[in-house]
Amino acid sequence: MTGALILVAFGLVSLMWGLAGKARVAIEESQMTKRQYEALQDRKGALEEKLAELVTVRGQDAAVRTAFGVARPGEEVIVVVPPATTAPTSTPSWWQRLWSWF
Repeated sequence: MTGALILVAFGLVSLMWGLAGKARVAIEESQMTKRQYEALQDRKGALEEKLAELVTVRGQDAAVRTAFGVARPGEEVIVVVPPATTAPTSTPSWWQRLWSWF
């Protein structure tokens, strides 16, 4: 009789352990789905902003310029080049020349 109760108790504990694992997985999946939903909402907002820009003539012009690299007649390309860096030139001291021989 005691053995049967121990087996039943072990079976119930085993079932509870399995249910707890399934509940943990369900909670993790729920949280991941919530994060994905929030990311999609952010993306939706960004896409709606871009769509609102494309409604205007200026936005359409900017999109065409960006996509195809075109310019209006009379516009020229300006290339900004950073100034060249020059390394300072100095003559080594007599100590440096002496130590370079070793």
